[in-house]
Amino acid sequence: MAHPEYQYLRLMAHILENGKSKPTRGIHGIKSVFGYQVRFDLRQGFPLLTTKRMPFSLLLHELLWFVSGSSNIGYLQEHGIHYWDEFADKDLNLGPVYGVQWRHWKARGGKEIDQLAWAINEIKNNPNSKGILVSAWNPAELKEMRLPPCHTMFQFDVTKGKLRLQLYQRSWDVFLGAPFNIAQYALLLMMVAHLTGLEARELIISAGNAHLYRNHIDLATEQLKRKPYPLPTLKIVGDTKDIDSFTPENFVLENYVAHPRIKADLVIL
Repeated sequence: MAHPEYQYLRLMAHILENGKSKPTRGIHGIKSVFGYQVRFDLRQGFPLLTTKRMPFSLLLHELLWFVSGSSNIGYLQEHGIHYWDEFADKDLNLGPVYGVQWRHWKARGGKEIDQLAWAINEIKNNPNSKGILVSAWNPAELKEMRLPPCHTMFQFDVTKGKLRLQLYQRSWDVFLGAPFNIAQYALLLMMVAHLTGLEARELIISAGNAHLYRNHIDLATEQLKRKPYPLPTLKIVGDTKDIDSFTPENFVLENYVAHPRIKADLVIL
């Protein structure tokens, strides 16, 4: 069976070979393809890239921040995450982005919908539903967001005691963003499986515009020369009862061996 990481490496190679050049709002253009899907069977290990070392602690804290429903990046700064700094306002807020929509979607009459809690309840009580979705793409509030969401919607499926999650990425920075998204949504899948007593089986990511920024092309070429190591394992420990009770101490990453980090400038657009 092929190493799961080759799916990611094949995507980078596909963009390098077949991507079309496009301008962006920033200083770096992109090479991009439209419409691409990767799948990760969690029985093969936790999909944290090994062809370059990933900062597991950072991506874990960012996911917990999404789950918290916060718009304020103070928590991220406290844990050494600063790539959102230039997008926040003077009070460190990003507007109604990501977790705000997951947990505080505005409904008629001044009510709020906690989409994530609702989805977990549906998994427990209506597992055959084909509509267990959580959306971060709220057209009514896009202008209030400091950045429009790149990972826009995710859907759960329960089949024979196995839980699957499919994410839709409208825009996918494949060199820097994708490794975070893959690991974070695998984590989210495992968290929800833990709460619902199901097996976390598969993460699927469907991308709209999958791209490499021009200033990342040489770095991607360097990474493609590396051979993946075996994937690590991730364990959830403790008796966590609800989605808001997870802490970093509930996650134990084991046997993570990776090639050295490849440093690159972040472009968020």
